[in-house]
Amino acid sequence: MISQGPRIFLSPPSFQDEDEIAIVRAARGGWLAPVGPELDSFESDLANASQRRYAVALSSGTAAIHLGLLALGVDRGDEVLVPDLTFGATAFAVSYVGARPVFIDVEDTAWNLDPEMLAQVLVEKEQAGRLPAAVVTVDVFGRTCDYQSILPLCEDYGIPILVDAAEALGAQHGAQSAGSMGAAAVFSFNGNKIVTTSGGGALVTDDPEIARKVRHWSTQSRESFPWYEHREIGFNYRLSNILAALGRTQLARLPQIVQRRREIRDRYLKGLLSTPGLIVMGDPPWGRWNGWLTTVLFDSSLYPGAPSVVREGLESVNIESRPVWKPMHQQPVFEGAEYVLSGVSHRIFAEGLCLPSGTGMTDDDVDRVLEVVLASLEST
Repeated sequence: MISQGPRIFLSPPSFQDEDEIAIVRAARGGWLAPVGPELDSFESDLANASQRRYAVALSSGTAAIHLGLLALGVDRGDEVLVPDLTFGATAFAVSYVGARPVFIDVEDTAWNLDPEMLAQVLVEKEQAGRLPAAVVTVDVFGRTCDYQSILPLCEDYGIPILVDAAEALGAQHGAQSAGSMGAAAVFSFNGNKIVTTSGGGALVTDDPEIARKVRHWSTQSRESFPWYEHREIGFNYRLSNILAALGRTQLARLPQIVQRRREIRDRYLKGLLSTPGLIVMGDPPWGRWNGWLTTVLFDSSLYPGAPSVVREGLESVNIESRPVWKPMHQQPVFEGAEYVLSGVSHRIFAEGLCLPSGTGMTDDDVDRVLEVVLASLEST
């Protein structure tokens, strides 16, 4: 029997001495107020990291998607194309602006929006005289989409792309950084992401008008008067100066964080390579994954029910794992939504599992996970 050990979390934040020093320095500098020099610097650092001209730091990745859709002109009654395999926030934000998500299945190489299915849907929408107002792509689990196929396709129809790169900071598409594609892109700095500001997000873009609008709306749409003057509905979505100070030190370690998380995946791969019917996901052919979460697929014909069996086995010895995202078309809140499926997202949900991938994991921690995974598979 495998004994219990210290808790291994799925993707805990990495917090080091320089993070604490940065937070204390920002607080003692008198910038406890929401905005300040750390926020300006963090935005500059983030724009550089994503190969963009502008970055606006916000309270969450969800807020960034919300304002990004507004900035692209998405309005009530519009349709927005969204990949079926994603976290709910991607589609929730479409609903925030009164639009309707249309879910499209993903390809089985990187689990992202399927370009061939996207092309099919756009042809059908054009013939019906109702092109979508926008396409939201998702760089799921830290792997970028096949933008070489998707970008020109949407450009042909004049449809803007908002890139949900919430999980992909530090990934690459060819020589381009994640978040550098599309009219705008968003990142998340939630506590489980590859770098964190405890809670937070950002929108990045090369369009000065998009950046201006998002910045304005995120600070309650205040006009430049001595009194509070508002000509538009605003939102309290700005990131604080203190959290930006944490983000700067985290972002400075991004290359090391990516390297360690990729090493963790490689150790999983080495330990599972000889197991038939088990796939450890890695780099897509068009880019370099950032290592955020190591995800695996179990062939259901060889290991029926394996994701649940393995997850419960891990939990029994104090190790956290998690199913991959449940497809949006299966979510009760989107019952009745339009969707176009190939079955890939359903299969990934049925056969996939996210393994612990935290930057602070030791090789012994990874080996402990591997021991439980292999032992659990023997019981399926």
